[in-house]
Formats: sequence, structure tokens, C-alpha cells
Amino acid sequence: MTPDLMDNILNIGLLGADGRMGTAIIKALADEPRLRLSAALTAPNSPQLGQDAGDLAGLKPLGIPLSSDIHTGLNQCDVLIDFSHPKAAIDAALSMKDTGCRALITGTTGYSAAEDTALLGAANHITLLRSGNFSLGVNMLEALVELAAARLGAEDWDIEILDMHHNRKTDAPSGTALMLGEAAAKGRGTILKDVQVLSREGRSTARRPGNIGFAALRGGGVIGEHAVSLTSELEQIRLEHSAFDRSVFARGAVIAALWAYGRPAGLYDMKDVLSLKA
Repeated sequence: MTPDLMDNILNIGLLGADGRMGTAIIKALADEPRLRLSAALTAPNSPQLGQDAGDLAGLKPLGIPLSSDIHTGLNQCDVLIDFSHPKAAIDAALSMKDTGCRALITGTTGYSAAEDTALLGAANHITLLRSGNFSLGVNMLEALVELAAARLGAEDWDIEILDMHHNRKTDAPSGTALMLGEAAAKGRGTILKDVQVLSREGRSTARRPGNIGFAALRGGGVIGEHAVSLTSELEQIRLEHSAFDRSVFARGAVIAALWAYGRPAGLYDMKDVLSLKA
């Protein structure tokens, strides 16, 4: 915790306040005495515009109506937590340098390569903490995947990553699956985009040594399940994580907000928060 938090309560803005993660974060903030919701932001065409954020999350009214005025919202908060869409997240990140809010905690996924570059460029002037998954367990899984990939030979062990989510999720592989793939590639000293296989069809090409494969399942109300298989000719290691409640991600984002406030501008992730980096 930074010294400024010893006596002060941080004001938190929330972008994507009317989404499933948004309402979970509103509840998590209500349970954290060091933080308070100060701005609830959503898209201009949201049917929830003007609704009280507390009512939306099933809590008592907070006196904070949902708004699409990002500039005003950014001037009302110390840290912005974002679970929205790539364009909204990028617009917010680029707008922050002209406001009083200088830290962004973002869990938005599904960026194109150009969008990803635009978002990361904002780390030159703000504290940008980005993660494909804010679960403490998933981030520990990421560290274990990197360790296993580093210790086992790429020629002898095949890595495959499976993710399953609810039937309303639009991006595949999930941000968490890609995060685990990045960890595996880093452990092997390679770049994920050079070895990833995002889908397989047909019968013309066998699996190449060193590839990292992905498979995505979507169905029902599954919150999030991820499995990383490391398989040789003689044995298999499976590293898995299952989320039982969406609050696990919300709580992680709240912990990240507490950690990020007052940090220097730059790019961070949950491994920084959990001190998992070498």
C-alpha cells in the first residue's frame, strides 16, 4: 500500500459499469473501506443510462447515476477500472493524460493488433495495469505454466490450451487463454504469435514441434475454465483453474487498483501486484 492510502479513501471510476463484471466490481467496492465508487460510466446508447449504480448492482442507492461523459468521470476519480470494449478502453486511456485520473486497471480483451498497440502507447503517460484475468489463482497458474515450459523441452513436450466460457462471450481464444499462451512462449524463449495455432481444420498438416495450440468452448453460464496440457510421448501434465463466482475477478481488480495508485507511469500486470516477477 502506498503512503497516501493510509488516511485517504481512493475514488474509483468504473468503465463498463452496466456489464456483468461492472456490477460485480460495484459490489466488491462496497466491501472495500479504502475505496469508493465515484463515477459509473457506460456507452452513450446503453439502456441503463441514468440508473443508479447501486440499484443496478442490487445494492442500496449510491447516488451515482450511470453516465457516458468520460471526461467528467475521469476528473472525478483517482483510478479507473475498465471492463468494457477495446475502443472505449483506448479512448479512456488516451484521454487520461488531460484529467486528474492517472491510473487505469483494465481487463478488457479482444483487441486487434492495431488496437493493442494504441492501448500500450498510453503507458508512456499513465499507470496502465492490464490483465487478461484478475483472479489471483489464474495468475499463479500463469507463473506455473511459464516455469513448466521453461523446464521441459519444446521438442519433447506439446503444449495445448483449452478455455471454456459462457455462451455470450464473443472473443476466442479468451484473454486468459492468450495470457497463458504468452507465459508458455516466454518460458520457452519464443514469441507466441510465431508458434500459436488458434484453430485446426482439415487433414493436411500434422502438429509441428514447438507449436502452442488453442481450443475454445462456449456454452451455458460457465464463468471461466482454463486448462494447460503439457504432453510428451510418455506422460502428461495438466494445470487447471476453475472460477466458481465472478466476484473472484472483481476482487482481483480492486486489489490491483489499491496497488497501482501512485505508481510511476508504465505498463504493469498482476504478476507485479503479486510479486511473481523475477
